[in-house]
Amino acid sequence: MSDNHFFIRKLHSLSGVIPIGVFLIVHMTINFFAIKGPEAYQTAINFLHNIPLLWVAEILLIALPILFHAFYGIYIVYLAKNNVLQYNYFRNWTFYLQRITAVITLIFITVHVNATTVSRFTQGTEVGFGMMVDILANPVALVFYLVGLVAAFYHFANGLWTFLITWGITIGPVSQKYSSILCTGIFVILNIVGIMALLAFVR
Repeated sequence: MSDNHFFIRKLHSLSGVIPIGVFLIVHMTINFFAIKGPEAYQTAINFLHNIPLLWVAEILLIALPILFHAFYGIYIVYLAKNNVLQYNYFRNWTFYLQRITAVITLIFITVHVNATTVSRFTQGTEVGFGMMVDILANPVALVFYLVGLVAAFYHFANGLWTFLITWGITIGPVSQKYSSILCTGIFVILNIVGIMALLAFVR
């Protein structure tokens, strides 16, 4: 592996945690206000949209890192040698699922951003509780969002586990075992928060 490729792989891993992972957690925190009703959710959305130079932050800290992570991730998926049928190990399956959820998450984010953020800028559509209610009123869209959320949460949590190894934070088997427990807990918590928020729009 060349030095450039090694550096890009590490940068790709870092971008999945910071800033994309941070954005995911912030986004889910805002969505969680939906369980308190439309007014609470709209207040959270308005607070976010009133941040000075938000569009600059959305481009530099969200859009560009996501595009880099996505396109290089597709390259990694293309190069990946999936051998779960030959070597049926647990970590082999997590490696395989990481690649599968990468594709699902990319499709999910593309559709979601087009339906919300792009509509806000191109059509002046108000992003709010009502928009999500309308989107999720379609049962197919609801299933799509459920699958997309779970895939995104898995991809982040498992990616965080590999990030800790890649960056030399968890080196030995003991530290990797505990980080696996931590990342599994993060995956579970994100699913609880995300699905509760999603169902709040449906109810």
